[in-house]
Amino acid sequence: MDKVVHFEIPTDDLDRAKGFYGSIFGWQLQTMEQMDYTTAMTTPVDEQTQMPTEPGGINGGMMKRSADAVSPVLTIGVDSVEESLNKVEAEGGSVVRPRTEVPGMGAFGYFKDTEGNVLGLWESA
Repeated sequence: MDKVVHFEIPTDDLDRAKGFYGSIFGWQLQTMEQMDYTTAMTTPVDEQTQMPTEPGGINGGMMKRSADAVSPVLTIGVDSVEESLNKVEAEGGSVVRPRTEVPGMGAFGYFKDTEGNVLGLWESA
């Protein structure tokens, strides 16, 4: 069974969003300039695997709002983004963003389900 492993929050004003989530929830927010992406650490992680150490805990990120992601995106961990996107299409969903490499980390993709929701897929390297 594949599980939710990550979340993404689209922003119009990154500094404003970082101030909001950081001050209310105490999240550690770090912008990765080369990727135009901000990681949101909501729970401690294992230093070796970078996976949450608390059962059920997930971390996420923030990025500039785009046509692909207009509202928060839940990301599901899968063995193969490509295979999962093929299954999505076979079951009536559609591909929003094809498999995209994140060097040294893995790959992701976005899909639209049969209800019009956009969700993400993550394949670890």
